[in-house]
Amino acid sequence: MTATHVLCDLTQSYAANGGGIRTYLTEKRSFIDRHTPHTHLLIVPGAEDRASRQGRHITVEIASPKISASPNYRFLLRSHAVLRALREYRPTTIECLCAYNLPWTAIWHRRQAPETSLIAGYRTDFPTVYVEEYAKKIFGHWSAPKFRRLAYAYARKLYGKFDGVYALNSGMAETLGKGGSKEIDVLPLGIDPVQFNPNRRDDGWRSSIGAAPGDPVLVYAGRIDEEKEADVVFDAFSKLPDEMNAHLVMLGDGNLLNRLRQAGDGKRIHFPGFIGDRAQLGRILASSDIYVSAMAFETFGISIIEAQAAGLPVVGVNAGAMPDRVSPGLGILGPVGDAEAMAANIAKIWSTGEARQMGAQAYDHANTQYSWQRTFEHLFGHIYPKASGLQFLGDISAQTAGAGTPVGEEAEPNLTRPIFSG
Repeated sequence: MTATHVLCDLTQSYAANGGGIRTYLTEKRSFIDRHTPHTHLLIVPGAEDRASRQGRHITVEIASPKISASPNYRFLLRSHAVLRALREYRPTTIECLCAYNLPWTAIWHRRQAPETSLIAGYRTDFPTVYVEEYAKKIFGHWSAPKFRRLAYAYARKLYGKFDGVYALNSGMAETLGKGGSKEIDVLPLGIDPVQFNPNRRDDGWRSSIGAAPGDPVLVYAGRIDEEKEADVVFDAFSKLPDEMNAHLVMLGDGNLLNRLRQAGDGKRIHFPGFIGDRAQLGRILASSDIYVSAMAFETFGISIIEAQAAGLPVVGVNAGAMPDRVSPGLGILGPVGDAEAMAANIAKIWSTGEARQMGAQAYDHANTQYSWQRTFEHLFGHIYPKASGLQFLGDISAQTAGAGTPVGEEAEPNLTRPIFSG
């Protein structure tokens, strides 16, 4: 019989409104409830100090300031408060999902609790996405690669202190592993095939945005900011021929939202805001025709495979994880930052009639390659045991949710309390 553990996830990158890590953690908790007897501890930044418990879910929020460039996110600097939470709940494992101060906090905790196993999820290629890009702006293109190499050296040193490390794609795993002593696993993420499938198509929703039956509807889902290069998607749409009668739906919020909304006034561009209801998101995707993204540094691309599961071809860029997600026949990838090329690729897919066939192939691809069940069986059946020497899964077929309390059926009264003044 599998022993009961407290499994901790620790991250800065947790938004109240969506995001890939939030989706991952929601699905992880669901898997833990259905297939294990374990308790899940989540430590994240929040508006105030508080801890709450529902069934086998414990959430510790630590008061943290908002990040001005990404107001949905907060920066957790109070490592002493994190350490107090870890001492109180004593997790068996800590999975750290960001690369800044919190991994060092986890390392410090392990010095006091050496039985704790540390697993790192390398989810942002920060030496390239942040260090090199900012160095280009400050020091110029010639010196930026030096800063990137220094950042990779730092990352290898940091993650060399963890018991297990995984990346979200093979390219990131290979780059991080070069010259390091740590083997980097690859953890593909998943989709919810119930929420994301072509059967959710709703012609009434299309009519509500003014799209006629033959009009192409393009959709983008993610932060509307510079990092996601949402402005490139906007500019590409603006370059499409008027006779296409295309519509663009940009789902999400961010610091470019107001500027793009003003610039799109009077055009067939729609900004519904952040869609927190996953069923509604699936309905919008299935009711659209082409998914568009200009993000050059995508580490996995949950939004891409969700769009594919909804039956959409993808027009994107040939960078980051996108080539892994969008193979030939599933869409078209173009150069980074080139709105003209993106517009040409959108027009090509639509004018040649390839969109429908590519969408059908994308649906088959997503449903055969990605599932959350497979993700967490690999995480708990391979990555965690290799890092800790412990077993975290029993017989999956036994559906061990009965060993604990599923969400919504509380073993204890739901409690919310203030914590940690430090």
